[in-house]
Formats: sequence, structure tokens, C-alpha cells
Amino acid sequence: MGERRICEIPMNRVEGDLEIRVAIEGGRIVDAWSSGTLYRGFENMLTGRAALDALVITPRICGICTTTHLNSAAKCLDVIAGVVPPDNAIRLRNVAKLVETVQSDLRQAILMFMVDFANPVYAPHPLYETACSRFAPLRGSSAIETIRETKRIIEIIAIIGGQWPHSSFMVPGGVTNLPRVGELATCRVLVQRFRQWYERRVLGCALERWQAVDSVAALDVWLAESPAHADGDLGWLVRLGRACGLDAMGGGYRRFLSYGVADLPLETAADDGLAGRSFVAGVSDGATMSPLDQARIGESIGASHFEGYEGLRHPFDGVTRPLPPEAPGGKRYSYAKAPRYDGEPAETGPLAEAVVAGEPLFAGWVAGHGANALAREVARLARPARLLPLIDAWLAELIERHDAPFIVNAPKKIDGEGYGLVNAARGALGHWSRVQRGAIVGYQIVTPTAWNGSPRDDKGVRGPWEEALIGVPIRDEGNPVEAGHVIRSFDPCLVCTVHAFDRRGRTGGLRIGA
Repeated sequence: MGERRICEIPMNRVEGDLEIRVAIEGGRIVDAWSSGTLYRGFENMLTGRAALDALVITPRICGICTTTHLNSAAKCLDVIAGVVPPDNAIRLRNVAKLVETVQSDLRQAILMFMVDFANPVYAPHPLYETACSRFAPLRGSSAIETIRETKRIIEIIAIIGGQWPHSSFMVPGGVTNLPRVGELATCRVLVQRFRQWYERRVLGCALERWQAVDSVAALDVWLAESPAHADGDLGWLVRLGRACGLDAMGGGYRRFLSYGVADLPLETAADDGLAGRSFVAGVSDGATMSPLDQARIGESIGASHFEGYEGLRHPFDGVTRPLPPEAPGGKRYSYAKAPRYDGEPAETGPLAEAVVAGEPLFAGWVAGHGANALAREVARLARPARLLPLIDAWLAELIERHDAPFIVNAPKKIDGEGYGLVNAARGALGHWSRVQRGAIVGYQIVTPTAWNGSPRDDKGVRGPWEEALIGVPIRDEGNPVEAGHVIRSFDPCLVCTVHAFDRRGRTGGLRIGA
């Protein structure tokens, strides 16, 4: 056994502020601590405000998943108001949310994850020079095309909601307006153009060919079938990932959580190709899936810089009372809470979504080889192949049924409690709200990165990516690229999970106006 050393790993190319501390022994990580270093105060900002203010404030939690936060907040208010949005509202909400997911998937995979293949540690590898020419920041050919094409598809949300990010077009009972037929037709053109680029550059084949890949063995056949497949960004991810050993690192827990890809309208011809299973919320161990029960969700603050309770507390009963940060090495080391399902940690994200849905390639991959960094990233880069047809189908239905309602009347004053669960790009996102006399008296948000990047809970159980780091080999402690692969495979977004706090222990204030 080698000497045990504690190392700090700075993490860039993640959203927000993340610090990773690991214990290395014998060239491998034997323990890990994930620290979100800044306090998230949005729950407390919302307390005392009018219920509808959540539609304006929560989209500003994040500039990447802004539409997803809006969707979750709107679903909260739907439940409290006791209204069910009409089909056209559900279609329009779904289109905006899934477009945001598609652009995030491509940007994360190409601009944040695959950049690591251009790390100098891989210079001896025969694929290194090509990896640099494709994925180097701001100058790689794939990086440049990804920036251009994702900028174009996100115009769809601006057409639907008036702006992106931070639109507020979803309201209790539906949406504020339905774009004109010509505008919806423009959205379909944008989707079709993006699909053509995605098929050419990322897949190297038609969506239908990729969707036939139903096992790891079929993935190997697909990869060898055509030079276009091997030369697409997805082919490069598989080839480089295997060459760098990503298919053998970053396992974590075999427990997966998904809130479902989207809400199904009552009448729709849209098909996800999985007999509707990916629309179902659930929890899976990789072999069996159980329907989700949100009452089984709880949060621990045992290792978090918060006070107020011990054990697990459901979000309806949650409190967010920040403490000054402890010195390094203390029991409390993160401003992220520790969400648990049935008292256990759970991984969420594209791989979890696919496993819960029983998608053959990824369910089989996990069953045979376990979760790993490569499987997570392939699931992310491949997810648009399933989402783009859904987006186009719902746009077509909006045009065909343009005269149908897009909103139902909600009570002017609403009271009660409600929750909104959606799958964001990074996984399961939930908002829980309690309203009395039209004002918010309690609001709790559990983000995907809170699930994946949680610290230990009261029982001392690690969060999912802390656990995934255990056993990861580190060849060069001065350049721990292997740890970066694992953490980025979860697509961290700390801006959602934590926000601003002064390390000297003082909360800040801002006065606007005279």
C-alpha cells in the first residue's frame, strides 16, 4: 500500500463553483469529498412573495436550464390551482424544454467533456492530434460547429417565449400565447436543419439507423459499419473513451432516478420509440423499475453548511438556513444538500433516464458492465436522436390543431401546496411550493446536481459522484484528468445547486433604487 495523500482537484469547465478533494493511495482515489462552495438562496428569496413571482424568479436560477425551472415552477402552480393545462399548452411547454435539453447536451458533450481528450497527458496516443483539431476550445472544428448550430436551434424558445434565457411564458393553466402558424413552421425548419447537422456531424448516419443500435454489441457493429459512423462526434467519443479507459471508471451506485422525459398530451401521435416508457417517472436498480413516489424524497444536511434539522426531511418541510463555512476537513463541507430516495442516494441524468425507460442499449450496458463515465456521456450525446422527432411531432400537432385552447382559467387567488417534477438536461429537477393567502410561505428546489453532487448524508454515505470517484486511477496528481472525466460525465451545474455567500461568514445585500 502506498502513502495516503489528500489532494485538492480544481474543476473548471463545470457550471458554477466546485471543489473536489480526494484521498489517493497506491495511485488510485480511495475517498472523495465534493464541495459546492457558494450558498444558494433562491428558496429564501421566494418566501413572502406572491405565488406567481416564482415564474419570474426561478428561471433566473440558471442561465442554461432556465426554461426547465420555469416549467417546474409552472407545474407547481398548476397543482396548487387545481388546473390541468390543455394539450396545446403541454406541447408548447415540452417543445421549449426539450429544445433547451438538446442544445445543452451538445454543448456539454463537445465543449466541456470532449475537450479533455485534447489534454497533453494523451499526447502519445495516435488519435491525439485529431482530438485536438476537433475538440480544442474555440478553435476545434466540432467546437465551432456546435456553438453555431446550438445557437440556431435555441431561437425556437425565443419564438415561443419571447426571449431566451429567462422567459416566463408558462403560467398556471397553460401558456400566455400560442405562436402563429408561420412562426411554428419556422420552428420546424430550425429543427429539421439541426437534425440534418446532427445526423451528418454527430451520428454520421440517419436517426433511424442509430435508433436500431440496441446493445453494446450492436454499437460495435455500428461503429465498424461505416467510416462516417466512426468519424462522427459520437463515434469519436466511443473510440477515444475506450482508448482512455472511460468505460472502466466512474461506476458509482447502481440506482437511477428519472422524472420522465416530458408530459404526454392526452391526444398525441408523438412516440418516443419505447412504447411510452420514457415518459414515466421511476427509480431503477438497472434491472427492475419502480414508479416514482415523490413522498419518498428527503434531504439531509448532515454534511452541509445548513442548520435546522437532523436526518431526512421532505422538501415540503424543508428549511434553508445557511451557516458560515467550516474549516477544510470539517464535518460540513458543502452548500449542496444531500437528496435521497427511500433514504438512499440515486444517480440522475441522461443515462438514468435511459435506464429507467428500459432503453435497450443503455439498460443492457449497465446490466452487463455497470455505469461508467463513457456510458453517461454516450447517453447524453445520443439523447437528441430520441428528442428531435418528439419536438418536430409536437410542433406539427400545434400547427394542425392551432385553434385548440392553450390555456384554462386558473383561480385568481391560490392556496395550498404543490410540486413540479421535470427532467432537466442534467436530470431530475423538482420544485415544491407552499402558498397561503396568495403568498409563498415555503419553497424548496432539488436540482439534478444536488442529487449527483451531494455531500455525505447523516449516515456518512457519499453522494453519487463522490462514490463514482472511488477506485479511479490518477497517473499524474498535477494533471488529474481521469477525475475530470468522471465528474464531467455527470455534467455538474453548481449555479443551480449553490449561490453566493461570503467566506468571512457574512451574507450580502443589494439595495436597488434611492
